[in-house]
Amino acid sequence: MLRTMISLAAIACSLLAAGCNLGPKTVKIGVAGPMTGPNAKQGNDFLNGVQLAADEWNAKGGVLGRKIEVIPVDDRSDPKEAVMAANKLVNLGAAGVIGHYESSCTIPASMIYAEAGVVQITPSSTNPALTLDQRRSTVFRACGRDDQQGSMAATFVRDRLKLRKVAVIDDKTTYGQGLAREFERNLGQGIAVVAYENIQRGDKDFSAILTKIKPLAPEAVYFGGYYTEAGLLATQMRRQGVRAAFISGDATIDQEFLNIAGRDAEGAYLSYGPDVRKLESAKGFVAAYTAKFGPLGPYSLYAYDAANVLLRGIEAAQTAEGAKVAAAIHGLSFNGARGELSFDENGDLRNIPYVMWVVRNGAFEVAN
Repeated sequence: MLRTMISLAAIACSLLAAGCNLGPKTVKIGVAGPMTGPNAKQGNDFLNGVQLAADEWNAKGGVLGRKIEVIPVDDRSDPKEAVMAANKLVNLGAAGVIGHYESSCTIPASMIYAEAGVVQITPSSTNPALTLDQRRSTVFRACGRDDQQGSMAATFVRDRLKLRKVAVIDDKTTYGQGLAREFERNLGQGIAVVAYENIQRGDKDFSAILTKIKPLAPEAVYFGGYYTEAGLLATQMRRQGVRAAFISGDATIDQEFLNIAGRDAEGAYLSYGPDVRKLESAKGFVAAYTAKFGPLGPYSLYAYDAANVLLRGIEAAQTAEGAKVAAAIHGLSFNGARGELSFDENGDLRNIPYVMWVVRNGAFEVAN
């Protein structure tokens, strides 16, 4: 009897020790963005890029000896939903989050992640306030900022197109308004802003604004906002006889803009990063992504790079603890699909060139 009791006690101790050592079975990576609604394409582009990176790591054994589990959460492009999504991912034990899409969602969500010590890397949110105003060590940006993008667009209009009269419209979002203001601020002397107007996200009829703008004869209309409204605005400009060049930012350079505007998109100028299809460092990514998911989205590669940065940070830190992962990311240089990537003390990329694209023959190409 005594021997049996000792044996049972030994087994119990052994099981208890094994249970204590099990730990998490996977490393969870959250993907936060609009998975439904009018911007669902962008959220799913994020998800595809992150999933591809996770699949590649898992094929090699994962990270820290564990498989990577991707957890998508829908914020529906709504700031309140974004906060709820952030809390959900924190509660699910995400080691890091790739997201969100819009600055108006990313900024409030970043507060939740920062308080929980969870690393957040956004592939697309460009409002400078995310990194320059808040200075949270666990927040990173895998894209450029509106001050960089707006400045480049203003220089292009002034020095390349040599235009002297512009009208500016924004959609009142954190992104759209911020970008439009940076464009306006960087135009410099000699260029007249003949009108500055606002629309509401979700609006479909811009005839009142265009009726006000048309007699002012702008040579360019700059729009700070997203591709749905951009497509409608470009079409209505032409139908009302506004012949000004249509210029916008990186949230417009999407196939959906072309689908909405059709031939009225022709000649539109849009600021964005270099053509990844021509980067030697991106060839493997482009081939793998298109084979698995189809055409690239504007931020598919940015999400892929962001996921690889996060996983490399976890690997280098040898832990999923947020503060240590963030410190590792700050101290590393990464070979991404866009080439060498490194982050400054604010969590911004040290080198993120913007170029101007143009719509020609119904397709996007870099303006020469």
